[in-house]
Amino acid sequence: MRDLFEVGEYEEAEAGARALAAVPRHFWDRGPVVEWLGKALATAAAIAHGRGAEVLAELEALIADLERTTGTGRVLLLEVRVNRVVVLVEQKRYAEAEAEADGILQATTRLAHLTKVWDIELTTLANLAAALCGQGRYEEAEAIARGNLPRADADMAAVLQRVLVRSLNGQGRHEEALAEARRLTPDRVRAASGAQDIGAATALYGLGRRSEAEATARQALNACEQFLHPIHPRTQEARTLLSRITTEDPPA
Repeated sequence: MRDLFEVGEYEEAEAGARALAAVPRHFWDRGPVVEWLGKALATAAAIAHGRGAEVLAELEALIADLERTTGTGRVLLLEVRVNRVVVLVEQKRYAEAEAEADGILQATTRLAHLTKVWDIELTTLANLAAALCGQGRYEEAEAIARGNLPRADADMAAVLQRVLVRSLNGQGRHEEALAEARRLTPDRVRAASGAQDIGAATALYGLGRRSEAEATARQALNACEQFLHPIHPRTQEARTLLSRITTEDPPA
């Protein structure tokens, strides 16, 4: 199931994880651990697919259960909390997302002596930067993205770079944003579909290059509609951007 998730087969990964979580606990003779792992993967797959709003209550119930864990078992709790931040950002609950991200970062510091948490830390920082962008605090978001790019692997670097593009567009630095967007390799992860093109289209529109912006925004929307769930927030973001490009005058 984890392999299915990694290759973007989110529907199949969620179905398998839910089947695992539904197996009676006495079958495993391990208490609730397998059930928790199944629910964690199922909700992660739903979020990656674009159905985060549907599983938010389930996430919060799982977090409440995982609060009882200790030691390295807290890593799963942090992973689920990170997913909650993703959903909060998607729902534009940016202040709540920022507060949750800050709490996760504090918790990773307490766990660092027990287990590897750098990936959780970097993912949380990327989500924090996204929450800051949502609040118009683009300079802070830029600092987070630039400061952590050197220590990120390829996949996480792409996430940070997409946030960097958004922060630069938010500051009106569209030439820099476009250059950063074009440095990105095409989306390798299904969950990222359309994100790179949205950043590039926003930059092109800000530069007054309307026809290029429209073509790039249409490309973003096509990718979202092909690879993401219809209710994914990015699909609506692409539609809104395309509408703005085609109906409004570019910024002076």
